[in-house]
Order: sequence, then structure tokens, then C-alpha cells
Amino acid sequence: MTTTTPDTLPRARHLGLKICGGIALAILLLILFWSWDWFVPLVNSRATALLHRKTTIAHLHVHLGRVTTIKVDDLKIEQPKTFEKEKDQFAQAKSLSVSVDVWSYLWHRTLRLPLIALEQPTADIIALKNNLNNYTFTEDGKPPSTSAQPDATGKTNLPDIGELRITDGTLHVKYDPLQADMQVSVQTTPPEGASRGTLRLDAKGRYAQQPITARFIGGALLSFVADKDPYPVDLSVQNGPTNATLKGDVVHPMSFAGAHLKLHFAGPDMSLLYPLTGVPIPRTPAYTITGNLDYSRNHILFKDFEGRMGTSDIGGTLEVDPHQKPMALQANLRSKQVNLVDLGGFIGAKPTKTAAEKKQDANSKTVLPDTPINIPRLNAINAHVTYHGAHIENKQLPLDNIDTEFFINNGEIDLKRLNFAVGNGTLASSATLKPDGSLFDTTARIDFARIDLARIMQATANSKARGIIGGHMTLRAKGNSIASLMAAGNGGLTLVLDQGGDITAILPDIMGLQLGNAILTALGLPSHTDIKCFIADMPLKNGIVSTNTLLLETGEARTLGRGTINFKTNTLDYSLTTRAQNPTIASLPGAFNITGPIKSPTVLPGAEILGRAAAAAGLGFVFPPLALLPTIQLGVGDDSRCSRAVQAVNQNPAAGIAPGSLSHAAGTRRSVSSTHASRRPQGSTKKGTGKTAAPKQHEGRMTPEEVRAAWNAKLHAKH
Repeated sequence: MTTTTPDTLPRARHLGLKICGGIALAILLLILFWSWDWFVPLVNSRATALLHRKTTIAHLHVHLGRVTTIKVDDLKIEQPKTFEKEKDQFAQAKSLSVSVDVWSYLWHRTLRLPLIALEQPTADIIALKNNLNNYTFTEDGKPPSTSAQPDATGKTNLPDIGELRITDGTLHVKYDPLQADMQVSVQTTPPEGASRGTLRLDAKGRYAQQPITARFIGGALLSFVADKDPYPVDLSVQNGPTNATLKGDVVHPMSFAGAHLKLHFAGPDMSLLYPLTGVPIPRTPAYTITGNLDYSRNHILFKDFEGRMGTSDIGGTLEVDPHQKPMALQANLRSKQVNLVDLGGFIGAKPTKTAAEKKQDANSKTVLPDTPINIPRLNAINAHVTYHGAHIENKQLPLDNIDTEFFINNGEIDLKRLNFAVGNGTLASSATLKPDGSLFDTTARIDFARIDLARIMQATANSKARGIIGGHMTLRAKGNSIASLMAAGNGGLTLVLDQGGDITAILPDIMGLQLGNAILTALGLPSHTDIKCFIADMPLKNGIVSTNTLLLETGEARTLGRGTINFKTNTLDYSLTTRAQNPTIASLPGAFNITGPIKSPTVLPGAEILGRAAAAAGLGFVFPPLALLPTIQLGVGDDSRCSRAVQAVNQNPAAGIAPGSLSHAAGTRRSVSSTHASRRPQGSTKKGTGKTAAPKQHEGRMTPEEVRAAWNAKLHAKH
């Protein structure tokens, strides 16, 4: 049994006091000399392991309380190993402060961060074309399998953040897939009243090989995440010559509830929008368009837009599904007034040309559009497009309206229809273009259904040309432009002109007054004569057009054509020969040759015409009345060649489709009588006079020398 002596108790008390004093002293010393920097190595190692790149802080500060504030100084995050050659850090900041509501977490298990503050932060964001980037925070650099995703109600797993404060932030973005390299300044304003503050971004650099400047003013970033109130948006962008503005608000952005945004964009060419929108558009003239932008979880909708493109108005609705691969586009477009020149880019033409392009075109022998179809851009989208132009304005070809529909599916173009109304007739086209390497395997068809020639010739004032055109054109080829398709094409053209009008009204209208009259003179046709029949049946084989039948029959003469048109070399080798229907005096009929480049052919009388002209001049020198002898030609007579030609064309047309159901030449089944009513046979009685109209005198006649001079002037004229 142990006994306690009186001396033992004081010694025990003294020892206990020493221990308590030592603990108190240690606590006091700890308080006096405590440094949170003791934990810096631990923070650095943990952060490095978490971000998979070296991360360091210089100092750590903690202010304990109900709301505890943690602050780190001189934060540096280095580039990942694959980007360690970059001269700048991945990210750094003078300081980072985070406030944590400890009480809320202890009692409600809710992580609430009243404030996150970054002072002078910088970041260097890089993405390469091989899909490698420096902002994927995984060990292997691949995207993580899970992330903060909205749940079925649209809520996220992010903590409740009161304010994100950024002071003097700078962001460098280099995104090679979009050829973007920009410097972005980032600044926030503090909450004020009901507002949670604003976020302002100012960007400058290059995007899609064009200089870019952009300004964005929106609600606080946390307002976007909180998803409670509409998020305000004010964005303006200038990318090269293209300008765009977007203003309005986004409703519940995290749950894709929609938007009330007004989008306006303008520029010199819609094809320049491809880097901004991802939607491939052919070249266009200058445009300006404004509409309403809306979105849902699966679609972006640009609806009820209106604007102008060149001299045409344009409007409609675009719907894009960016989640499909490739992206899906549904477009319903319309115009009240459209100039076909503004749509030239859709067939490879250039609606607007630079000085260099004009010089190049002047030196080029190609007459058809030769701009290749961009296959990679076609593969970037699947599209269904409809377009209707209510009224066409075009000085050279005054068609009435245009209606088209086409699909793009995995790079294949399916043109369901491209129809033009021409009076009571229709010029109807369809085509399919299937990608085959760098080319398109193409099948196309054009139907000329009761085309009113008078309507076409309205481009020239007071035109007297009239007639009904019917027929077909077919094309099968491999190529990547209109020019290359024709250069490799097979098919043919079959046309019939019925109920023809004044031939001297047609040719001068088409070719110009001087040149038209020159051809008429060389052909030996009277100044005013009606067309009885015109037939063209011309097969196309390997890019070369030959002639089965080319027949022009008038009351006085019959003209036959033969020769070739070579789209491989863009050259002509053609001749027209005229023979009178009845014996004529003072005419110089014979062959009329058209040769050389299609763009600027040489057109001269043949040897027969020149020989007759020379003989007439010689005899006239000896005895003037004898000069008439070489010009007297016996008529070939009317042997119904036109009827036989129509029958032959219907039996074996070069286009592979008989034109008989669309138009009927003189001597065959009659056409619509309404057109007949507009015709007045030569020598008919004038209304109300009872007198026969006197035939007009032959005028504007030219000698063979004048013919040669006229075409020589054409050949050397500047185009």
C-alpha cells in the first residue's frame, strides 16, 4: 500500500502546473510564430497531382471565422509536358482568394463560396490541329470520363458562388483548328443592387486568317451558372470585313430554355462567314441581314431574318442541329425581288470580282464557271434548302421567278428542282452530284417546256422576236465545276422553235445590232422574214458538241448548220449555209464560217460568198447589168424538210428525250392557239384600214467587205 506524504502533494501539483504552463507556452508560441506557409509544400504537391502539371504558390494565408478566407500569393501553373517548350506559363495570378461559409457547410451540408477573387490572372490556352491541347487536366491528356454535367432538371453540381471577381485579367488563346490567335482582356464589375455585376471581354488578334476585334459585355459569369434570371448579352465582332452584333438575353442558359437575341451581320461576301458559323455558303455580293436568334437543347434557330444581298432582298429561316455529325441545316429562303447575278456563286460564278480576277477572266479562254466545288466544306454539313424568288430582275434574261430545292447529304448534292417561269412556260432543271474522289459523278437534265421567246427577248426594247421553244438537254459527266463537267460531258441538246417571229428581230437582239445585221447579210436573208421552223439536235460526247440537225427555215430561205463546239479547248469550228426557197436575185448565199475561241470567235464569209462577190464586181466593171448573173440562185424548193427533221428528232433525239410533247414545229401538230393570235402574217390587213400593210424595205444591208470589217472589229474589240 502506497502512502502519500505531505511533501508528495506539492511536488505533484508543481509538476501539473509545469505541464499546463508548458502547453500554454507552446500554444502561445505557436500562435505568435504560426505560419500557414508551413503547408505550402503540401499544397504544391497536392495541386500538382490534381492538375497533372507542376503547380506552386509562394504564400498561404488563412483568416478563420464563420466565413473563412483562404488566400494564396504568386500562383503559378506550368504547361503540361507536351507543351513545356512554350515560353509562357499555362496560368498564373498575383493572388487567389476564396471565401468559404463554414457555418453553412456544417449545418446544411451546402458548399457556399461567397467570393472567389483573382488579381492580375493570366492564362495561355492552346489547341493544336491534332486535337492535342493544354487545358485537359488528365494524366494522359484525354478528356475526363465524368465532369460537372446538368442533371435532368438542368441543375449542375457546382458550388453556390456569390461573386467571381477578376481584376486586370489577360487571356491568350491560340486555337489552330480555327486559325485563331487572340489576346483577350478580362474584367468584372462588382454587384450593385439586384445586379450581380457584369463581365467584360475585349479581344484582338486573328481568326480564320483575318484580323478580329470583339467586345462582349454580359451578366456576371455566376449569373449564367445560377440559371435563375435571363442572362444579358451584348456582343460585337469584326472579323476582317465582316461585322456582326448580337444583343438580347438568354433564358435559363443552363437548361436551354431559349433566347431573345437580335443578330445582325454584314459584309462583302457570305462565304467569309464559314469560319464563324461552320455553314458553307458560296460566294455572294455584299449583304446585310438582321433576324432573331433562338436556341434549344438540340437546335439553333435564326428565324424571320430579312436583308439584302447585292441588289436582291433575302429572308427566311435557318435551323441548325450542331449535335449531329456532320451538322444538319434546314433552310427556307425567299426573295421578293432577285437578280440572278447575285446567285451566280451557287453555280461557281463570281458575283463580284477583284481587279486581279477581272484581269484573269479577260485572259482566260474559259466561258463557263470554273470555280471548283469545295468538297471538304460540303462534307461539313448535311442540308435541306428551299428557295423561292417571286420576281426576277435581270436585264439580259428577264425570267419571271425562280423556285429551287436541293439536299446535301454526306457530300452528295441532290438538286430536286431548279425551275424558272418564263411566261406560260418553264425552264426546269434537276441534277445529282455524287462525290468520287476529288470529282463529282454528275447526271443532269434541263427541260424547256413551252418557253416564250418573246418573253426572253424583252431584254431589248421593242423586240419583235417571238416563238415557242421546247426541248431537253441531258448531261452525264465527272468533274468538279461547270466548265470541267462540260469538258468531260456526254449527253445532248434537242430544241425546237415553233411559231417563230421576225428573224431580223432575233439575231440583232442576241448579238448586237451591227453584228446581227452582218450575219443576216452574210447568210443572204432578207431584212424582214418570219421563222417557220428552227431545230437544233446536237449530241455531246466527251466534251465535244457535234451536229445531227441544225435547221433554220424562213419564208425565203433555209439555213443548215454543221460543225463542232469543243468545250475541252473552248473552241468553235462551225459553218452555216443558206439556200433560197425560190430563185432570188442580188443575194450572196453560201457558207458562213465561225471558228476560233468560243469567247471571241472569228466569223467570216466562206469561199462561195467571197467568190460570188468578186465575180460580181468583175462583171460589173465590164458591163453593169451582167453583175446580177452570179447572184442569181435557183431555189431549193419547199420539200417539207422541217417536218421530216422534227420527225427524225423525235425518233432519235440527241438529248435522249423527244421534244414533241413540249413544242411542235411548223408543219406538225399545232401549238397553243393563244400564241397564234399574237402573230400577224406578212402582208396581213391592218385593223380598221382595210389596206394591206406594205412590206418594209430591205435596210441595213452590208457588202461582204463590210461584213468582214464588222467581224474584224468584233474580233479586236476590248471585252
